Amino acid sequence: MLFLPTTSLADQPVQNESLNSLRINGFLSQGYVKTDQNNFFGKSDGKGSLDFRELGLAASLRPTEKLQLSGQLLWRRAGEGSRRGISIDFGFLDYSFVTRPAGELGIRLGRTKNPLGFYNDTRDVPFTRPSIILPQSIYFDRTRNLALASDGAQLYGESRTDWGNLTAQFGTVFPQVHDRDTEVSILGANRPGDLKTRLSYVGRVVYELPNGRFRFAVSGAQVNAGYDPGADDRLASGSLKFTPLILSAQYNAERWSITSEYALRMFQLQNFGIRAFEQKFTGESIYLQGTYRLTPKWEAMLRYDLLFTDRTDRNGKEYAATTGRPAHFRFARDVTIGLRWNVTPSIMLATEYHHINGTAWLSNLDNPDIAHAKQHWNLFSFQASYRF
Repeated sequence: MLFLPTTSLADQPVQNESLNSLRINGFLSQGYVKTDQNNFFGKSDGKGSLDFRELGLAASLRPTEKLQLSGQLLWRRAGEGSRRGISIDFGFLDYSFVTRPAGELGIRLGRTKNPLGFYNDTRDVPFTRPSIILPQSIYFDRTRNLALASDGAQLYGESRTDWGNLTAQFGTVFPQVHDRDTEVSILGANRPGDLKTRLSYVGRVVYELPNGRFRFAVSGAQVNAGYDPGADDRLASGSLKFTPLILSAQYNAERWSITSEYALRMFQLQNFGIRAFEQKFTGESIYLQGTYRLTPKWEAMLRYDLLFTDRTDRNGKEYAATTGRPAHFRFARDVTIGLRWNVTPSIMLATEYHHINGTAWLSNLDNPDIAHAKQHWNLFSFQASYRF
């Protein structure tokens, strides 16, 4: 797959300089979220919520030329669904079989980030997100832990040539399915039993022109999980199979960028012993995002984000007729405008406004009375971030 010339002697001093050096960096952020209906990241309806803050501490060590250890601890509050205290966001051993100017080939073992779309790998750091809240049609915050990282092995390789750079990653992993928000999002409520992780697969291929003007990516996963019933549980030992496929494209000019991602999400629940939990459907998502760099420090963003829970029932009418629940549970259309100020390389202030039609990506934990959620609502957010 890779065509790698031999390493030149001139490269060796540069490589040796980084050996045995411990690197520590981190970030912290405080957000404010205000909505006029519904709740997001805490009780945001009314006076607003300050229940959105993140603190991350990352470290890496390269004891040999081919071996690197990396990890990050995270303390995060983002509403009722994220109250776990300090957790290991990722932590892995990275061994490079081949590292040359024309490419590399290696393996990562441990808790690795899932290579999905353009932003999943970097969504944990505020400075690397294009907005305070990522497009929820693809980067759901209510299932953030499930999406962000998994435990297992990941092979990676990169080829760098005059015609472009090609990067490939493939992992056999066990996804994180134990948090409350993920369970409620999948099973509709806190159940007596527990979701159990099963062997799953994830991968991505990215092609980028040498000048970075165009980027394209195809990524996907097959997420497998089972259910272990608790005492007096109405559910049997069922299983979940979730198969997202994401196509990504980006164009970068000197002062502006256009990004779009399209996703299909195949979702199947079976053997739970209740008809309502025997489900098989395909969801669909797409967003189009433009960013314009007004000055080196100021950046504006405009985005249209569209989510259908079931692509065969885009307006939710069939769902409403079958369940008696509101049709707007099954779609969300989000228009977002945002502004970002990089005060210094270490300090960032950002704000954004969302006008939303639909409730498909709302968290049930932040909205316990979800049956009375409002279809049309607005969201304002502000975030201050610092990194070191």
